[in-house]
Amino acid sequence: MEEFILANEPTLRLSVFIGLLATMGLWELLSPRRTPTFSKLRRWITNLSFSLFNSLMLRFLVPVLAVAAATWAQSNEIGLFNQIGFLNPVEWVLTVLLLDLLIYGQHVVFHYVPVFWRLHKMHHADPDIDASTAIRFHPIEILLSMVIKLGAVVALGAAPVAVILFEIILNGTALFNHGNVRLPLPIDRALRSLIVTPDMHRVHHSVIVRETNSNFGFNLSTWDRFFGTYCAQPEMGHNDMSIGLAEHRDDGPTKFVWSLVLPFRASREKELP
Repeated sequence: MEEFILANEPTLRLSVFIGLLATMGLWELLSPRRTPTFSKLRRWITNLSFSLFNSLMLRFLVPVLAVAAATWAQSNEIGLFNQIGFLNPVEWVLTVLLLDLLIYGQHVVFHYVPVFWRLHKMHHADPDIDASTAIRFHPIEILLSMVIKLGAVVALGAAPVAVILFEIILNGTALFNHGNVRLPLPIDRALRSLIVTPDMHRVHHSVIVRETNSNFGFNLSTWDRFFGTYCAQPEMGHNDMSIGLAEHRDDGPTKFVWSLVLPFRASREKELP
């Protein structure tokens, strides 16, 4: 299996991404949790444009991506796991867990450090939340995230296949938990005991500050519970809550250029959310 994953990495990642995005999009049409307040088509075009732009930017500006960094570290026996020599399945599970914890911690930092929040709020500016919101990030934030990930992969000495699995899992769970989909409450309760569900993550996109600063996890819900950042439900309820940023309630965030320059606009809010 390891050889198959390594040999087919681009195809696997793209296939899973397209398949899950299409599945979530169809699910949202058939069983939406909330009624959109802005044009879904316009938002999807903008958010997909950011995904394409960021992918091309990384290809041209970052000569080494996470899998290549893992391969280099493994070849040169650099990093924690390359020194310890765990069995492959154990190392893969630990890599996924530790990288997921890193993403949680990074997310918290990007909320509380003003200069990072200016970048990250472009993600939060989306006035509706659905699967396309999961791929809506400012290019500079994507670059910073890649640098952080590269450092973590090398420090861990993570196996290339473990990095691939982590990225596939993270992309998949992000598309799922940003979805504007309706889950039966018993299923939601069962799932969120381990992973972040759409109802759980939707709280994080509330305009209410204390709710924005909760539920930071993208994959495992356990980090929020352990570090005390878990919020079960939005104060106004899922149907009546407002999504996005309180200071941007117009259609500006649905536009590509507007969103791209958002971090550099004179802020009408406090620097911290």
